[in-house]
Amino acid sequence: MGYHRFWVSEHHSHPSIVGSAPEVLLAALAARTSRIRLGSAGVMLPHYSAYKVAEQFRVLDALAPGRLDLGVGRAPGSDGRTAQVLNPDRYASERFPQQVMELQAWVTGQPLPAGHPGHGVWACPSGDTAPTVWMLGSSDYGAQLAAHLGLPYAFAYFITEGQGVEQALELYRDNFRPSAECPKPHAAICVWALAADTEEEAWRLFQSRARWRMDRNVGRLTALYPPDEAVREYTLSEQHALETLRANAFVGTGAQVASKLRALSQRLEVDELALITWTHDPQAQRRSYQLLAQEML
Repeated sequence: MGYHRFWVSEHHSHPSIVGSAPEVLLAALAARTSRIRLGSAGVMLPHYSAYKVAEQFRVLDALAPGRLDLGVGRAPGSDGRTAQVLNPDRYASERFPQQVMELQAWVTGQPLPAGHPGHGVWACPSGDTAPTVWMLGSSDYGAQLAAHLGLPYAFAYFITEGQGVEQALELYRDNFRPSAECPKPHAAICVWALAADTEEEAWRLFQSRARWRMDRNVGRLTALYPPDEAVREYTLSEQHALETLRANAFVGTGAQVASKLRALSQRLEVDELALITWTHDPQAQRRSYQLLAQEML
């Protein structure tokens, strides 16, 4: 279709998302692609050893040389109980910056300083290329850390519905420290968008996400309903939430959605725009990506 990257997420105990093991999905994608960059959006690093993650992505880079992005975040990607089961000894979130610095060193083949427990330890296999580490986030914390470490930064616009994006991007750009891997700020936003052949069809398909969001807001994680089965009676507060969701949604024909996305990208002056689309029917999802590619690429 012409897209530059394809990223997969990490979520656990979540019936509507398959991405519980992004490193496995990326290996399968590497075997089926030759041009597009592949990446994680992202690995929830506090669950894991930074060294093990570095090894996994060094192997993935050997399978798809020069095409790997390693997006990392500190969110649990699940509820608290699932996070505890996933790793009872998970690293404290306060250690996340240190984990990212260790990960950077191991992924790029740089030595850790003398006295560090990992000094003299290398992530293999080595190669001529290395995955690009990205910082993912939906708050000021990730923006500031990305700036401090000289990493490209992706803001999860679809999680906050845009709240806080201007401040996060400003913090990132104003405080950015150049690095060998990223000499100048490089910012992306990830937006939920849905295009269809007609505006009416797009809003019909949107019912699946609307129902999912309302259920999630009260702690129910469900699979996506077919759009014609997704409509239910909503409380007054849910109706207000739905009105806000619809008002801020990037939904319509390819041309309508592309126009809104261009305006947003220009206003925020981002370097890249990532799209996420959830539909019950995979063919509707694929059609949405096709329509937006035709309009924007």
